[in-house]
Formats: sequence, C-alpha cells, structure tokens
Amino acid sequence: MEETHKSEKKKSCASCGAELRYKPGSQQVVCEYCGYEEFIEQAKSSFQELELRHYLEVVGGHAHTEKIELLHCKNCGANQHVEENFKSLHCVYCGEPLIREDANQEGWILPGALIPFQFDRDRAQAIFKKWVARLWFAPNKLKKAALDPEALHGLYLPYWTFDAQLFAQYQGLRGDYYYETRTVRTKKGVERRQVRKTRWTPASGQVSGFIDDILVNASRTKSKEVPGKITRWNTKELLPFNSKYLSGFVTEKYTLSLKEGHRRSFEKARDIAHGWIRRDIGGDTQQIHHADIKLSEETFKHILLPVYISNYRFKGREYAFYINGQTANISGTRPYSFWKIFFLVLFVIAVVGIITIFAK
Repeated sequence: MEETHKSEKKKSCASCGAELRYKPGSQQVVCEYCGYEEFIEQAKSSFQELELRHYLEVVGGHAHTEKIELLHCKNCGANQHVEENFKSLHCVYCGEPLIREDANQEGWILPGALIPFQFDRDRAQAIFKKWVARLWFAPNKLKKAALDPEALHGLYLPYWTFDAQLFAQYQGLRGDYYYETRTVRTKKGVERRQVRKTRWTPASGQVSGFIDDILVNASRTKSKEVPGKITRWNTKELLPFNSKYLSGFVTEKYTLSLKEGHRRSFEKARDIAHGWIRRDIGGDTQQIHHADIKLSEETFKHILLPVYISNYRFKGREYAFYINGQTANISGTRPYSFWKIFFLVLFVIAVVGIITIFAK
C-alpha cells in the first residue's frame, strides 16, 4: 500500500498570526489584516497522473488519500469543506445553515491539480450585479440580492479527469451524395428538379490516438444544476495541488465514485471514437454498424475547478447563479416578477386603447 500523502497545513501570518488567504489571480497568500504576503512555492515537477487500473483495485485503501473535515448539508446533500475561520456557515448551494458541531472526518483522494481562482469576489459581485441589471422583469429583491456580498461564495468543484490511448476497429458505410433530375408536375406546369440521393459503399478500418482530460463532474448531487456554459475550463492552466489555494474558499468533496466516473468517461471516449471514425470513413454522411473500442494506459486525476455561486429564494423556490472563476462566464436560473409583467400588459392595453380612440 502506498504511503498516505498529506497536503500542507494552513499557515498563519508571520507578522500578526492571522490566517493567510489565497489572493485570486496570483501565486500568493496574503494577510487581510496587516498586508503581509507570501509566495506559494510551486512544485518542481508537474502534477501526477495516477494509473487507473491499479487505483480501482486499491481504492478501498489509503493510497494518495488524506482526511478532510466535511459539513454535510441536510437539505441538498452537498459535502463541503469550510475553512476553520470562514465567516459564513451556510450551504453554498441552497443557503441552509451548516452546524459546525456536525462536522465529520472523511477520507478523500487527494486532488492532483486545480485551477486557482483568477479574480476576487469583488469582481465576481460586479459581474453578477451587471448581469442582474440586464434581466427583464427581474424582482426588485433579486436586484437587492446582487448587492449583498455575503450571498456570493467561492467554491472549488470536484472533477475526475481521465487520459487514455484509444484504439478502435470499425465497420460501417460511407455515403456520397449525388443528384438525379426528375420531371414533376405542378400547378404551374411541368418542372425539372434536382433530387439528392446517397450512394452507399462498405467501409472498415481502424483509428487510434490519445484522449486527454475527459472531464467528469464528481458532484453527483448538484451536477445537473451547474449550467453547461459554466463548465468550460481551460485545463491547460491546471497547477499542481497546493492547499494554500483553498484558503478563503469552500471546497466540495466528490460524491461520484471513481468507478462511476470512469464509466461515464468511457461514454465520452466512445463519442470521441465515433467522431474519429466518421472522419476516417469520409464522404458526405456515414453509418457506423460496429465499433470495437479499447482503452489502454488509462490514468486519472482528481482536480478542483473554481466557481462563484450566489443563491436566492423567491416565493418558496431556490435559484442559483454561477460564475466561472477562470473565464468569468455567468449563467443561472432566474425568477420573474408577476407584477412587473402585469403592469406592462396593462400599459400596453392602455396605449393601444388611446391610439384606437384618436384613430377614430
């Protein structure tokens, strides 16, 4: 069994003893009280890709794992690691209060890499406020919520990422378009039209290549709620994991197992293989009758990716807004104000009525 790896412990300010926090967009941790700054020492080697087959066999052990303190939200089920001195003890997803005394220690596969936050909460709030201001028929309470800095949280989302060598043998059909001229009778008389047809020919062969960084959301509870627009990261900017990047932010533990993540990654690998096969077949259209897909030299990483989240409750419903902490893309669900729509309809009816009266 491999030796358990421990991440670096949180460090106190060498000047005043307060907790150091990561400064988004930099390679530094800073003290918010006295201004002391300290550089985050970068690993001399790149982050490690873990061999998948071996790890699936020993995943019940402690290889590459450590203990982490988690707070479990009883309302939505999210598992969150909160800094000891973090001011807000509310779930970043649903706003439900979290009880510090209910925290429990759990083992997790130590992250191999992460993308640090590229901008701070002030900029994230400005992005959110600008987005809300552009929403038609948004309730006034929503616009007030955009002004509340305590409602916006920085969260590291857990992901599995998989690499592999892909090899596939296939059989199918290649379709090439051609056109025939037909005579058609219409109301205007006889017309000659070009009709497209497809000439099919058998096709077979093989494709191979390296697939890099297949991302699988490891948050089973909330995976369907994070908009696709937000989950587009440039994984070329991944850095080796260092716990100092987590300081001042909430970290969610994966709830999707490595085994299930691997299964989902194969589904994405199959889509990639089919794309390669279609290009290999060529022509104007293709049919794939059979594809024997094999993956080898599979490796994986547990990585953390940054988002800002703001939650809002309106008439008993919960709404969430997400900002990608790397690209600043924003998306989310939004409520509508019934009264704003109602009064607009009345205004339109009144204007139409006045125009009708004067037209007479």
